[in-house]
Amino acid sequence: MPASDHEFLNHYLACMLVASSSEAEPVEQFSKLSQEQHRIQHNSDYSYPKWFIPNTLKYYVLLHDVSAGDEQRAESIYEEMKQKYGTQGCYLLKINSRTSNRASDEQIPDPWSQYLQKNSIQNQESYEDGPCTITSNKNSDSNLLSLDGLDNEVKVDGLPNNFRAHPLQLDSSSDPSNSIDGPDHVKSASSLHETKKANTGIIHGACLTLTDHDRIRQFIQEFTFRGLLPHIEKTIRQLNDQLISRKGLSRSLFSATKKWFSGSKVPEKSINELKNTSGLLYPPEAPELQIRKMADLCFLVQHYDLAYSCYHTAKKDFLNDQAMLYAAGALEMAAVSAFLQPGAPRPYPAHYMDTAIQTYRDICKNMVLAERCVLLSAEILKSQSKYSEAAALLIRLTSEQNTWKGMDSDLRSALLLEQAAHCFINMKSPMVRKYAFHMILAGHRFSKAGQKKHALRCYCQAMQVYKGKGWSLAEDHINFTIGRQSYTLRQLDNAVSAFRHILINESKQSAAQQGAFLREYLYVYKNVSQLSPDGPLPQLPLPYINSSATRVFFGHDRRPADGEKQAATHVSLDQEYDSESSQQWRELEEQVVAVVNRGVIPSNFYPTQYCLNSYSDNSRFPLAVVEEPITVEVAFRNPLKVPLLLTDLSLLWKFQSKDSSGKDNEEVKELVTGEPEMIGTEVISEFLINGEESKVARLKLFPHHMGELHILGVVYNLGTIQGYMTVDGIGALPGCHTGKHSLSMSVRGRQDLEIQGPRLNNTKEEKTSIKYGPDRRLDPIITAEMPLLEVFFIHFPTGLLCGEIRKAYVEFVNVSKCPLTGLKVVSKRPEFFTFGGNTAVLTPLSPSASENCSAYKTVVTDSTSVCTALISSASSVDFGTGIGSQPEVIPVPLPDTVLLPGASVQLPMWLRGPDEEGVHEINFLFYYESVKKQPKIRHRILRHTAVICTSRSLNVRATVCRSNSLEDEEGRGGNMLVFVDVENTNTSEAGVKEFHIVQVSSSSKHWRLQKSVNLSENKDAKLASREKGKFCFKAIRCKEKEVATQPSEKYTFADIIFGNEQIISSASPCADFFYRSLSSELKKAQLSVHAEKQSIEDAVRLIQKCSEVDLNIVVLWKAYVVEDSKQLILEGQHHVLLRTIGKEAFSCPQKQEPPEMELLKFFRPENTTVPLRPSVEQLSNLIKTSLHYPESFNHPFHQKSLCLVPVTLLLSNCSKADVDVIVDLRHKTTSPEALEIHGSFTWLGQTQYKLQLKSQEIHSLQLKACFVHTGVYNLGTPRVFAKLSDQVTVFETSQQNSMPALIIINNV
Repeated sequence: MPASDHEFLNHYLACMLVASSSEAEPVEQFSKLSQEQHRIQHNSDYSYPKWFIPNTLKYYVLLHDVSAGDEQRAESIYEEMKQKYGTQGCYLLKINSRTSNRASDEQIPDPWSQYLQKNSIQNQESYEDGPCTITSNKNSDSNLLSLDGLDNEVKVDGLPNNFRAHPLQLDSSSDPSNSIDGPDHVKSASSLHETKKANTGIIHGACLTLTDHDRIRQFIQEFTFRGLLPHIEKTIRQLNDQLISRKGLSRSLFSATKKWFSGSKVPEKSINELKNTSGLLYPPEAPELQIRKMADLCFLVQHYDLAYSCYHTAKKDFLNDQAMLYAAGALEMAAVSAFLQPGAPRPYPAHYMDTAIQTYRDICKNMVLAERCVLLSAEILKSQSKYSEAAALLIRLTSEQNTWKGMDSDLRSALLLEQAAHCFINMKSPMVRKYAFHMILAGHRFSKAGQKKHALRCYCQAMQVYKGKGWSLAEDHINFTIGRQSYTLRQLDNAVSAFRHILINESKQSAAQQGAFLREYLYVYKNVSQLSPDGPLPQLPLPYINSSATRVFFGHDRRPADGEKQAATHVSLDQEYDSESSQQWRELEEQVVAVVNRGVIPSNFYPTQYCLNSYSDNSRFPLAVVEEPITVEVAFRNPLKVPLLLTDLSLLWKFQSKDSSGKDNEEVKELVTGEPEMIGTEVISEFLINGEESKVARLKLFPHHMGELHILGVVYNLGTIQGYMTVDGIGALPGCHTGKHSLSMSVRGRQDLEIQGPRLNNTKEEKTSIKYGPDRRLDPIITAEMPLLEVFFIHFPTGLLCGEIRKAYVEFVNVSKCPLTGLKVVSKRPEFFTFGGNTAVLTPLSPSASENCSAYKTVVTDSTSVCTALISSASSVDFGTGIGSQPEVIPVPLPDTVLLPGASVQLPMWLRGPDEEGVHEINFLFYYESVKKQPKIRHRILRHTAVICTSRSLNVRATVCRSNSLEDEEGRGGNMLVFVDVENTNTSEAGVKEFHIVQVSSSSKHWRLQKSVNLSENKDAKLASREKGKFCFKAIRCKEKEVATQPSEKYTFADIIFGNEQIISSASPCADFFYRSLSSELKKAQLSVHAEKQSIEDAVRLIQKCSEVDLNIVVLWKAYVVEDSKQLILEGQHHVLLRTIGKEAFSCPQKQEPPEMELLKFFRPENTTVPLRPSVEQLSNLIKTSLHYPESFNHPFHQKSLCLVPVTLLLSNCSKADVDVIVDLRHKTTSPEALEIHGSFTWLGQTQYKLQLKSQEIHSLQLKACFVHTGVYNLGTPRVFAKLSDQVTVFETSQQNSMPALIIINNV
């Protein structure tokens, strides 16, 4: 700051006069210099420099160069000086004890380096030519004249003042107008760099030895203690004496008159009243100024207590005289003195500083002094930890902007705001947000003042606070400013990083603002990329890529349906992942692989995965096939509200080929080039993502060689659409429909696809630490060629009636260059479809069947064979359901079992609607292998999911019971009656008019239907909606010789026809579906048996066998449907499997009603295990009883009172073991009610018979019943007890299920 008249702290106290010993007349030179100083001080032409007192201390220094001068001469001159100026006022300084050429031998530290500023070291080369000693008196004069260090030039003897360039002076570049990054003076980076390079090797004081250093220090000490301090003491004493002598009388008179006229207290005028009196100036000799001078001297020598009292006295005088500028200065220094006093005897008078600031600002209009005062006060408050008051003080001065003008005002405000921010952060409980906010304000002011570096620094410091706090708009503003400032300062990487942050945060800005940010980013980015056009592609921040959602699909896209042809659904990227269905496909594949490998799944088996996603197992390297495309689905998301246009979008990959010689050739490609190459890459020319939209891109690679492929990421040009925002602010896409978008600007870059694998959680170490497994879905291994199958379904229905049979065709096409073999199909629902048995190809369809388009094999019959059954037989082995085979795995009957490249085969396929109504998803898995075995891929699969909607048709229920008739052609009992109820449950929902039951067939190893019992006159059994029909059939055992000669899997089929056409039930497809339903039922039965107790007693098992029957009923029907005014005939079949005598069986599974709520019963389980007893139904079937007697008997009671009737009791052993039988003829109860029921008759003869029946033996007992009255009697009273011969327990065979044996006794 320039020296001013109201304070003396920067006025000169002493002057040092230096002359060289090499001068001709040094003493004379000293006289000239002394006169020159006197002239400058006392001549009114010179306003600067300012001198403290007229009697300035002059100190004479003789400078002697040891290496070049004569030491004796110097000593003699010094002696002369001592005599003239006294020993206290002169000094001989010897320097340069060694020559400069020896400087390189020894390394002496640079004495000035710690005092020089770095930029002074860099810039001084342009001002001076290395170290030199000033010898000319003109230079010495000029140096003397510019000790103030101000910018005004003072010319002496025609030479300009060049002291400004001295390295020890404060840096002139702190002035904003001369700053390196200021608006007016910008140095090019290259010239600055050259200057730095030139100045790095400068060493100061190269000729000085360590002794010289000590001499210089001693010289300064001598000057201070012998010259300067005694001079100051003397001056203080003189000033004090002057004050006492001059002001003693006048002050006392003045104060006495004041007291006399205006009372004892002198009121200080308020500042507002004194505003116009600030222009008062004291003459230099004024006593008030002498007090101020004395105070300043005391302050300089750290005599703060005396300084304070002097300042205080001066302040009162100045206020009395209304000299406000002087008063403000005294107040300011009084406050500082009070603060600096050791031991702090009095508190810091902050109100002094406030008054001083207000005076400088409001009355004196001197903002520079006000600012100095604020900075001093703030530092004092900070040292006392009063950060809040310091911050308030700094901010208050900042708000007085109207008194400051231009850039200077912005720079000062910036400095004050930055200091205020530091106050907030240094508080006991730091006010972090206030700190950040004021740093932003400071940065803004620095920016306005042209101080870009300081602005950038402030914004970066504030960013540390705002980052990650969710204040997105504030973050956006800061990042945008940092980006702009960094770009201006050519810090391009920082600029790109800042703009990147604006884009990748979830921005809450408006669409227009986001568009501006994006354009700015692209512009900066383009400049960066132009600096290194051949460098690696940089990472782009937009759009977001959800790497974990990346899906990889191996294979060709699915063909669309073509007319009646429907391609297999297989796997595609359009299908959603379903863990349940994925598990089902895996189980199907395991099933077929086990069948192919003789029931064992190989240890190296791994389920085929065509589509890899975040749910699939990606721990292994996936296998892809040469010449089959690999599709990568990348999930993009645009977080901005403006659309992004990606052009030339493609995959980035690395490929390591393995050729036949086994050498590895590595090739990294970005795009397809014209030459044939390892991997073909698909490029999407334009890919538009609208604002805040998530969109997937499917990118393809075409491998042409075997090897290892690594998909690294995506590469594209990022740009925006020109003219996106319309006038009213609503987004419009100008070229959306044409697909041509005009790019405003775009940059090329890449994004990597880095997928984190699943977290490992198996071992203890993995559970306690966070470890992730590999995810290799983007690293496929390209293997050798494999066959590729396509399957098409022709005339495949989407809706069927339950049990309906429909014929469709399947076309198998080999679209690869390899033959395929071993084609099989596996499904969880094998009862739904069949390709026909082994006999299907051999027997051509009959003409009548082809006329009616029937799916069955039919034969025209004559009307005579209507009632009786037509018998045929078939083995289950012919239909692929032999013992031990998997019914779900069905080989596809390809001709020659091989499908050559490019060949196609059409095969018939019969379908049967599932028995439950509703929508059914039926999965088919086609398995096939290559003729040439491949080491890596053993087989391939093709999936198809058929969706069938079934509607209700017929509900068939059947029961079987033993026939009590004795008529048997074979002479052995064993006939049974089969009752079949058929109900039409269809409610005309599929346009069905009526059902015709055309045939009922049986299939069994031991039984067959013989004839229909209750055939009505109407041969066609028609059932309209909700009607029910009843049928009764007689069943007989198959002939023993037939059973014996046939293999165990041979079934006898018997057809009873209700029409003139026989459907051969032992041929395809009727037998196929029968066998499939049979095997699925057996599977269910086996599962239920396994659940039961295994160890059943042999006796109980034998008894159970008696009630078992193995008879299966197949009901074949036709349905007449009206559709689009056309009548169609549908046909189908239902199966009922009869297993137990007397138990009702159903064609479709019955819905089980939930049991009613019961109270819980708590009881202690007993340890004794109750032996398993057969049920009543099972016991009743052990022995079959039959009474033979006349239905009516005439007896003359008037002649003979007792009527005797012969009755034959027929006992038939149904089991295959010897049975002991006890027949008890005594009535069980003798109550009157029972007599009423049975009538009063008695059996004559033995009351109990004991017999033993051999296996399946029939025994007849001749009994006599005795009656005494006419009437109707029930003869079914004999009780039969039976036990197996080798068992102890006796079981009673119940007769409840048998018909009552009624006899009518008539009187003649």
